[in-house]
Amino acid sequence: MKTPRKDPRIADGGGIVYSTGVGERCPNCLRAVADCVCKKGTPGKTSSDGVVRVSRETQGRKGKGVTVVSGLGLAANELATLATELKKKCGSGGGVENGRIEIQGDHRDRLVEELTRRGWQAKRAGG
Repeated sequence: MKTPRKDPRIADGGGIVYSTGVGERCPNCLRAVADCVCKKGTPGKTSSDGVVRVSRETQGRKGKGVTVVSGLGLAANELATLATELKKKCGSGGGVENGRIEIQGDHRDRLVEELTRRGWQAKRAGG
């Protein structure tokens, strides 16, 4: 009688083998960024030179452009508050995704001006 073979798709440790729904993970607690429980808060992605970059993207949005603000380095709740204020300033929708603020439409000049007024060193990135 043969011994049963192990199914190669089943992990021995009982952990997650593969998942598409988690997204980016916090480097401190290794949980999803939305579920981060760190006392420090989720570290934002800051650019190496300390400049907040405001760019425009259309990739994956069927040609519709969004303005992306990256390099802020704020905790998730502070980032959401700032996003709400910037969306009101632009009169447009948007949200926070992967530590970046995305605002519908092309509002780069207005956002650079507003972030500079608030004390950030902001610059327009991309074409």
